[in-house]
Amino acid sequence: MKGLLKMSFNLKQWSWVLGSFAMLALFSLSRDDHGSVRTPPVRRELRSVSRRDNTYNQMLSKTDNQKLNGVEFICIISAKNRYWDLVWNKPGEKGGVDKLQGTRFKVVRETSDQIEISFTKTYSRSLGNASVPLNVDKRYIMQRGRSGFYAYSIFERLKGMPEVDMDQIRIVYKLQQDKFRYMAISDDRKRVMPTADDRANGLPLAYPEAVLLTNPSNPDFRGEVDDKYQYSSEDKDNKVHGWICKDPAVGFWIITPSDEFRTAGPFKQDLTSHMFVSTHYAGKEVGMTFQDGEAWRKVFGPVFIHLNSAPSSNEYLTLWENAKEQLVEEMQRWPYNFTQSKDFLSSDQRGSVAGQLLVRDRNKRLIWASSAYVGLAAPGNAGSWQKESKGYQFWTEATNKVISSLKMFDLGTIACMQLFLALLGITNMRLILQLNQEKKLIWLILLTNLQEMAQPCGKSASRIDQLLSSTFRQYGLWERYSDLYPNHDLIYTVGTDNYPDDWFFAHVTRNKGNQTYEPTTWQIRFQLNKGANPGNYTLQLALASATNAEVQVRVNDWSANPPHFTTGLIGKDNAIARHGIHGLYWLFSVGLRNDRLQEGNNTIYLTQSRHKTTFDGIMYDYLRLEGPPQE
Repeated sequence: MKGLLKMSFNLKQWSWVLGSFAMLALFSLSRDDHGSVRTPPVRRELRSVSRRDNTYNQMLSKTDNQKLNGVEFICIISAKNRYWDLVWNKPGEKGGVDKLQGTRFKVVRETSDQIEISFTKTYSRSLGNASVPLNVDKRYIMQRGRSGFYAYSIFERLKGMPEVDMDQIRIVYKLQQDKFRYMAISDDRKRVMPTADDRANGLPLAYPEAVLLTNPSNPDFRGEVDDKYQYSSEDKDNKVHGWICKDPAVGFWIITPSDEFRTAGPFKQDLTSHMFVSTHYAGKEVGMTFQDGEAWRKVFGPVFIHLNSAPSSNEYLTLWENAKEQLVEEMQRWPYNFTQSKDFLSSDQRGSVAGQLLVRDRNKRLIWASSAYVGLAAPGNAGSWQKESKGYQFWTEATNKVISSLKMFDLGTIACMQLFLALLGITNMRLILQLNQEKKLIWLILLTNLQEMAQPCGKSASRIDQLLSSTFRQYGLWERYSDLYPNHDLIYTVGTDNYPDDWFFAHVTRNKGNQTYEPTTWQIRFQLNKGANPGNYTLQLALASATNAEVQVRVNDWSANPPHFTTGLIGKDNAIARHGIHGLYWLFSVGLRNDRLQEGNNTIYLTQSRHKTTFDGIMYDYLRLEGPPQE
């Protein structure tokens, strides 16, 4: 792409973008009119650690001619706007945020083509509760000819360190909002964004992140809801995101070529803002809890901070296309072989698994499990991978022929989906999943397209709604239930109703006004031909999300007390409020005695009994009624 930046290693003028280097090593970027690279010798500038912040800020205040394609200081100058941070707390105590400021600096490797530097922070018991019990080694790499830099970090707990909970780890670069107004995270979510001032002048809504824009600087945004959760993505889709300055055309991107170091598997949703660890869309269940004395070590990253430019402001959208091309290149290079930390294993140090995945259906046929995801994670109970946060996970998508090869760390015994297999050393395998054929299927409500089931909300619309084919990320959808069912609850008749039209996307409370809410009870009505088989039935209740919820199940008796089944209080994922199509997955197998069901008409009552707020509720993934084993 013409006009792309090429890197050289004049250290001083790169200070605006490498604030996370703890302000000690400064790189620069230069390019001649033809895009060729000038390669002055690598040099470094070391300053007293105790004086680094003041020295750096003084230097920046005096340096007013550093530009990238005409844009001065891509990052806001203040060091508080570029950092790593970690949200942590001692169990049972109030939490805090640690900016992970390094206290030691070292050049790890320095050649004519690459430099890697390290900033370390070492825990000391003398600091007490003022510091997270953790050692951190932040690394940065620049390579000749690559338009950007790599960032990664090694987190380490030694034996004997105190107990701690860690819920969020991220890397942050806050850009100049008067320059970088256009954001892109996917082909259907890219746009000019409101400013911080637009939000400050707006009307706060149900939670602080959501603001109604009442007097924005761009009149086209008036009446729009701005909410960062409208831009969330599943981790498997959160590979590249960034911002564009239109005039002159400059882009700033964060590229994540692998999910292996993220928490809770590829389907965990998160903010598109360079998160390594978070409890968003899951709750504390995916946070990292360390016992007193527990040792641990993990590498987060590397990620690639990519900068690009276009020769004309009319070509600013080509920067997004180039960022996607750069993502492909970084994924092809993964796992990298140039990092200097022994804790990050290169390709030749990793094992691999490849094979085929098939499903045997009820008709004894073998069919390809196309589009299924196959994952490798530390052993645990069935489904434990969606809450696993301390280790690594390796996932790939199956095709109609072969599972893509998985490059992984030396994990020893690993879990493949829900099967525990010793896979290291196995280069190919064929796995056949046998469907359970013992139970007779009575009916199935399979909610495959929750995206399309959310009823559009006429008020508080957002410009993002115009970009998406689905409506589930629109603010206020939960309020539509009270509009659609003001006096009675949802009734679904199997064989007559169609779930895209007759099912609501979330089982929520009913708003009675004055911030009071009431439980809601949905009905599933169906016909049953019991026959002579005296066996019992099973209701498979699969939930895509739960927040401060309890589902009570009653069969043919809406007032049964106690209910025939209850999930108890479950869930903290907050996916309903945060426009998430799912949070954590829950599966309950509800046994139903034969005598609870009757020949002919039957009704299953599903009550969401918790009702403190408008966001208490669940989303169903599927509901399936199974009869006694077939002859």
